Amino acid sequence: MYFLYLCNDFVQRQYDMNDLILRTLQGKKTERPAVWFMRQAGRVLPDYLKLRDLHSFDEIMHTPDLCAQVTLMPVHTIGVDAAILFSDILVVPTAMGANISWTDKGPVFSTPLCQYSDASKQLKPDASKLDYIYRNIDEIKSRISDGTPLIGFCGGPLTTLCYMLQGRSTDNQFNDAVSYIFSNPAETDRLIEALTEMTIEYARNQVKHGVQLFQIFETNAGVLPQNEYIAHFMPAIQRIGQAVKEMGVPVIYFAKSLGLGLQAVTPDMCDFVSIDWQMDFYEARKLVNPAIGLQGNLDPRILFASEEIIQQKLESYRPYWEEHHNWILNLGHGVPPQAPLKSLQFITNYVKRSW
Repeated sequence: MYFLYLCNDFVQRQYDMNDLILRTLQGKKTERPAVWFMRQAGRVLPDYLKLRDLHSFDEIMHTPDLCAQVTLMPVHTIGVDAAILFSDILVVPTAMGANISWTDKGPVFSTPLCQYSDASKQLKPDASKLDYIYRNIDEIKSRISDGTPLIGFCGGPLTTLCYMLQGRSTDNQFNDAVSYIFSNPAETDRLIEALTEMTIEYARNQVKHGVQLFQIFETNAGVLPQNEYIAHFMPAIQRIGQAVKEMGVPVIYFAKSLGLGLQAVTPDMCDFVSIDWQMDFYEARKLVNPAIGLQGNLDPRILFASEEIIQQKLESYRPYWEEHHNWILNLGHGVPPQAPLKSLQFITNYVKRSW
């Protein structure tokens, strides 16, 4: 009987350990930094590459069994503290009538909206087109037995709109999309409103189906001047973040290349803000509201460096974490293609052994 009690106690303690990232987001002091990686589900995982030899990206996204497999792979292979839903930031446009081809060179929209002066009238919203994602979440949750948190996410309104307007990325500049935004301010506002409404519904439904934290990916924040982004797109971020936070789920906001615009991020938008690798970590801390925690900042390219160099970089964050504890270890952007899997494993193992 005593042995059974010890077993149950171990299982409970193991379950509690797996809420490390949730406790961090709640502002609690933790044993070590929580760690996960943007774009951890795919690319560098051997089992994922094997699946991709058999199934297309779109097929994996639309098949609950395959989606669940890929979502949970990095938890077992890399040892991260959270799983993130295997999906794409551009699923919301498909629910607004966009036809997207998922190619090896990225998503391609068959009908870019920038060719229409009345682009908002081309939208055909149908939220039911996202139901498959909620089935995927249900399947993933049914396979998690150890308490590993599941991260949900959406694309930020500017990032999503850039693809919808231009149709595809050209060196991540989106010149056609930016030109449209400046040339058609009233129509752009209508597009932002439609995107925000659909994204809020999408985010809330992810929470209803069991995601425990949520990240907003604004990868293209830097394509506009900071004042333009803050004035026209950050109100939408605030609405999305508030909608999720009101449901009791913490929010992380990632705005790549936002720079000094980090000063405009407020606690009602998010609980943590993710810092890209182009910003000095300690300078970012001075800019960000003290009530907001930090995530990331590790240069993704350091994954190609030696373990000694990676360790030195990790140690540079230790003084901050030991004093404040409101930092989640992550990259300053997604895992690069061809990055060594062993580097990701080294980071998670080092943090678990040495912090």
